[in-house]
Amino acid sequence: MNDVNEFIAKLKQVQYLSDSEMEFLCAKAKEIFLEESNLQRVDTPVIVCGDIHGQFHDFLQLFKINGEVPDKNYLFLGDFVDRGYNSVETIQLLLALKVRYPDRICLVRGNHESRQITQIYGFYDECRRKYGNSNVWRITTDLFDYMPLGVLIDGRILGIHGGLSPNITRLSDIRVLDRRQEVPHEGAMCDLMWSDPEENLKGWHLSPRGAGYLFGQDIVDKFLFDNNIDMICRAHQLVMEGFKVIFDEKLVTVWSAPNYCYRCGNVAATMHLDDHLNKNFVTFKESEQDNRGISNKKILPEYFL
Repeated sequence: MNDVNEFIAKLKQVQYLSDSEMEFLCAKAKEIFLEESNLQRVDTPVIVCGDIHGQFHDFLQLFKINGEVPDKNYLFLGDFVDRGYNSVETIQLLLALKVRYPDRICLVRGNHESRQITQIYGFYDECRRKYGNSNVWRITTDLFDYMPLGVLIDGRILGIHGGLSPNITRLSDIRVLDRRQEVPHEGAMCDLMWSDPEENLKGWHLSPRGAGYLFGQDIVDKFLFDNNIDMICRAHQLVMEGFKVIFDEKLVTVWSAPNYCYRCGNVAATMHLDDHLNKNFVTFKESEQDNRGISNKKILPEYFL
């Protein structure tokens, strides 16, 4: 008998699911994602979270500090896996919570929710190490193709993983994308997951990441005006203080992996939005479990984008 409540309890004890349990969970999650749009509606109040990157003990601490699902509504803006030691447990708990409480948690796809990227930066190797084969990696990365590309919070705030695109001038341009595919190397879908704002630039510039663009405040101002929205919230970039508000409070970056890669020394943050869209940031440091007694550090790639 597959009981999602039991899955959640098991995962909170840092015990990952069996191969068959994960197949069941991904099948149920796929049914839910199929009902969600490219630009999924999210209602306030909601807690917005940035990158987690497999730092599972820090992820559990995030809930302890901010409140548990379903007591609180959550929005996660992608990059659930890679780099940390427990990407398997992290994505499994997120999916179990999504299946158990589909209206209380929203998952947006990030650039690491990708077959190609996860083969380089840890998730593929972790699945092989824990299961002895790549089946769990395959069914999980297949599921990534069904995740929303962004959200619209109360019709006023756009939530995406990365940034804007010169190929997207209207919110309707996001809604009509074919998201059921691997993350492309270029184009609108790629840009949503890879682009970054830059305070000292105007217009569009190619990104040093090798995918997506850098864009300035003029781009953000025009996009917000043309679409009658107030703000963009996103993740994707390490912020030492956990969050960063720029462009006259029209763009917010949230980062939720403290002491990133177990060595960056940053704090993490979540952004609480109340039902009047007032912002309140909650910061937190790494858990003792994720900061102590870690072996095999060689498995962490030297990659900081």
